[in-house]
Amino acid sequence: MNTSPVLVWFRRDLRLSDHPALHAAATSGRPVIPVFVHDDQVVALGAAPKWRLGLGLAHFAQALTEKGSRLILRKGDAFEVLKRLIEETGAGAVYWSRLYDPGAVHRDTRIKSALKERGIEARSFGGHLMFEPWTVETKTGGFYKVYTPFWKMVKDCEVDAPLSAPRDLAAPDIWPASDDLETWAMGAAMHRGAEVVRPHVRLGEQAAQARLGGFIAGIVDGYDITRDQPSVDGTSGLSENLSLGEISPHQCWHAGLRAREEGKRGAETFLKELVWREFAYHLMHHTPRILSDNWKEDWDGFPWNTDERRAEVRRWKQGRTGIQFVDAALREMYVTGRMHNRGRMIVASYLTKHLLSHWKIGLNWFEDCLIDWDPASNAMGWQWSAGSGPDATPYFRVFNPVTQLDKFDKDRAYVKRWIAEGRKTPSDTALSYFEAVPQSWNLDPSEPYPAPVVAADEGRKIALEAYENRGF
Repeated sequence: MNTSPVLVWFRRDLRLSDHPALHAAATSGRPVIPVFVHDDQVVALGAAPKWRLGLGLAHFAQALTEKGSRLILRKGDAFEVLKRLIEETGAGAVYWSRLYDPGAVHRDTRIKSALKERGIEARSFGGHLMFEPWTVETKTGGFYKVYTPFWKMVKDCEVDAPLSAPRDLAAPDIWPASDDLETWAMGAAMHRGAEVVRPHVRLGEQAAQARLGGFIAGIVDGYDITRDQPSVDGTSGLSENLSLGEISPHQCWHAGLRAREEGKRGAETFLKELVWREFAYHLMHHTPRILSDNWKEDWDGFPWNTDERRAEVRRWKQGRTGIQFVDAALREMYVTGRMHNRGRMIVASYLTKHLLSHWKIGLNWFEDCLIDWDPASNAMGWQWSAGSGPDATPYFRVFNPVTQLDKFDKDRAYVKRWIAEGRKTPSDTALSYFEAVPQSWNLDPSEPYPAPVVAADEGRKIALEAYENRGF
């Protein structure tokens, strides 16, 4: 019987339950050494995602400690770190959960090959997605480029039942040394914003399960309607936990199925949103250019502004466009680290269509500011809103942020929650925005609310003229 330890390399899968790689290691009967590597992919993370990852790692390390295990932290090139750990521990295997962005695929492919050449068992497992991207094909053999047929294809497919957490994890005779997480300073770039955002974080596996349970028990019944109302607690909020794998999509899917069987009206809409996430990952796998280039190549000649220093772009980043829905959504992001999905669409449409600024400006800004940042969903969302992506909104659909507010925030409760200027007694959340943003912005809640950079009706005319001149 092989008694050499197994290194379980954690990345965006910070949970114990429904973890195929960890389950395989635990049931092998061999010592299990959980590892996290701070490599170039971690270095490249934006301020908020990196900070949130640091919080997640600290919490997950404690969960492992309670299991009689521990999380070994190392910094450096992933292969070199793993190679050194193998030498130090005598490990004969490395297991990990698959990731699908091109950088991770390149890294993992190289590492798997190099480990096998050295006689080390190297295995990758699913868990981050319900359907592996190479398993879903159209009738003609290609991948799906439109969401609705994709949904129809997978909605009745079998999704693996979630695995239980291991009862125990066999420890090695001697634990290898570990870095001190605090020395990594993963929250350094958040500056004073970390203190403001921290109370809004729902950290770890137990919190994620509680979030799912609360959603299924009550909110899901009206989710098909409330998910579009930014002033109410009408969504699952699980994007934060799914992004770091503190909960699995399988766990969410089976909870949604049970809710649908119980007749809860919004359950199928929730299932469709989970499949929308899958669709984004499948597109990223098959067409990785979606992360950096126009998915529709005929948009390469479109005359978007690419200068982030322009005054109107700066006003957009600050949440001071003078358009209430846009500004409220951006300010929500600075205070909570997340943004309501309806707000994301309005914010993205305003930048790319009213301001005719490149979607990559917004994509990069969200990558820096969102604690629920996800590479596939972020890219597809921005390209969908801009019109350059798969299954995108048609060029003539330019969201009017004023009429959208009338439709989804009639009493302006969302606006009041997040915009302080012009109010005698601003809400605490609205004032928190001024505590979260950089001091260099020199913003004051007593200042007047700004006039629109581009008025709602004027923006539609600008966008349509630009698109028509390009022959779209």
